[in-house]
Amino acid sequence: QTQSTWGNILRRRTLQKMSLQHRGSSRNAKDKKKRVIKRTVVEYVSDDEEGVEGGWISWFCSLEGHEFFVEVDIDYIKDSFNLYGLRAVVSNYDEAMEMIISPDPPSDDELQDESYLEIYRDSTDLYGLIHARFITSSPRGIMLLREKFIKGKFGTCPRVLCEGQPVLPVGLSEELRSSRVKIFCPKCKDVYVPRGKYSDVDGAYFGPSAPHVMLTCYNSLLPKEAPAKYVPKIYGFKVHLPLWGRYKSSGGFFPEEEVDPNAK
Repeated sequence: QTQSTWGNILRRRTLQKMSLQHRGSSRNAKDKKKRVIKRTVVEYVSDDEEGVEGGWISWFCSLEGHEFFVEVDIDYIKDSFNLYGLRAVVSNYDEAMEMIISPDPPSDDELQDESYLEIYRDSTDLYGLIHARFITSSPRGIMLLREKFIKGKFGTCPRVLCEGQPVLPVGLSEELRSSRVKIFCPKCKDVYVPRGKYSDVDGAYFGPSAPHVMLTCYNSLLPKEAPAKYVPKIYGFKVHLPLWGRYKSSGGFFPEEEVDPNAK
């Protein structure tokens, strides 16, 4: 219950952040946002909640809605080569990095502190961008992604004819706040929106390459059979959809024979 509670708190905060189109929003909007954040946190804090064992990374990955994440190794994070270019992207970089590598999870008092929560937002972005690199460039990161895929931790394809094919998380862009995380099905090779509790996770935290790198490294996990195609039928007879007509740009369908072959 503790994880679910804090997951709700921090998901709300992230949604509020992602809804802002620019960091340079008006001061009144920022003040109002801070008041909402503080009220939201206070509403969910209870005296009998216990902390999570492990450091900040373990705590962050254990939150509800963060099941797609793997735990990035501290040694990988401390290697400056893996962090190239991130300082220019993330605000409060040094404070965010200090929070990420902290050996202790945040206390209840810290989670009620406005300044801590402001840094938490930047820590989420920084960890997410490091995470995207970890699962595509580190053998261990790729292996951890593989283990979650095999266990079905990312869910299954919502397409009925894929028959429960496990999926992988994917981002449509490497840019923050460009789009939220999606799921990729290696069977039908299409992309879908995951369940609601993952809808606030930025796609840049995984990037567009993660599923394809993993499946290239472990190609034995690729589906052995092509996906079945749905065949429309009427009373048992196949229906040839192209003969029904074409969709007119002005709206509606019209019979094939009425189409002017010379019309654009």
